[in-house]
Amino acid sequence: MSTLIEKIWFQRHPAGIALMPVLWPLSKIFGAISRYRRQQFSDGKKPSYRAPVPVVIVGNITAGGNGKTPVVIWLVEQLLAQGLKPGVVSRGYGGKAPHYPYQVDADSPTAYVGDEPVLIHRRTGVPVAVSPVRADAVKLLLGETDEDQHIDVIITDDGLQHYALARDLEIVVIDGQRRFGNQHLIPMGPLRESCERLREVDFQICNGGEAQLGEIPMRLSPSALINLKTGERCLVTELSDIVAMAGIGHPPRFFETLRELGVEPIYCQPFADHQAFKQQELTVLAEKGQHLVMTEKDAVKCHAFAESNWWYLPVDAELPARQAQDIISQIIKVKEQYGSPSA
Repeated sequence: MSTLIEKIWFQRHPAGIALMPVLWPLSKIFGAISRYRRQQFSDGKKPSYRAPVPVVIVGNITAGGNGKTPVVIWLVEQLLAQGLKPGVVSRGYGGKAPHYPYQVDADSPTAYVGDEPVLIHRRTGVPVAVSPVRADAVKLLLGETDEDQHIDVIITDDGLQHYALARDLEIVVIDGQRRFGNQHLIPMGPLRESCERLREVDFQICNGGEAQLGEIPMRLSPSALINLKTGERCLVTELSDIVAMAGIGHPPRFFETLRELGVEPIYCQPFADHQAFKQQELTVLAEKGQHLVMTEKDAVKCHAFAESNWWYLPVDAELPARQAQDIISQIIKVKEQYGSPSA
């Protein structure tokens, strides 16, 4: 996302007023097309695939990253703890696989499947598949797994607006700091759908900031740094002269996290979300200090050429126990309505 667009969307930059004669009509067209497309699925004029197991969407109504992937990982871990067997599907944004659908493994190139699917698979170990047609990814997972490990719930990383896949529960993740920006639809604002869409979803999770009425507060809890090359762990305060980098939806959030942990990076380098990295550019960047610290999402693209002074900071989603249980209980309730996947 370009800096100017982000300022127009979230900081009411004056350029937004100057560009309004162009952006406003385009936003109206975008909204009309979006509503028409959704209505076609709702009316049955376009087919929507219904999986034989529950499908849970983790998505948003805004463009850009806002913490969906940590929620997906949290959800998978919670379901595993309940004895369920989740699988994850994703569009695989930022990747171009040699064929679709494509099943992810620990060695899958991010150039094929994108960074989030690799991160999710490495963190959780559950089956993950990608395809622009998410129904195809679901069918792959349900058909490729062994009977004794049969997937009994599907989690989708993003895809709230992918109505070609029927869903049982919708979870929307909200950036608690930036919220919905100027509340205009793309391209005048960051909205993929209007804020009225939130009334229809099952759960709203607010990542950081102050949760509003009806929202579940969530925070990202960082743990120890992990060395990309050796796997060594250490506290971020044990390192000096840190250079920080982040190629996520909102890089300043990562830099602020480091400051909250008691470290002021000597240099901060934001990158575009999903950007592919070259070894040489990161080597040069790391030379600005003694250690290079990045997000876990960035790290999955750098393991193959990492240096010994490169580290990443894992984060875990934390939700209030009672409201977390509400989400899991609702998924279990839906699953019971489906019955056994082998039935």
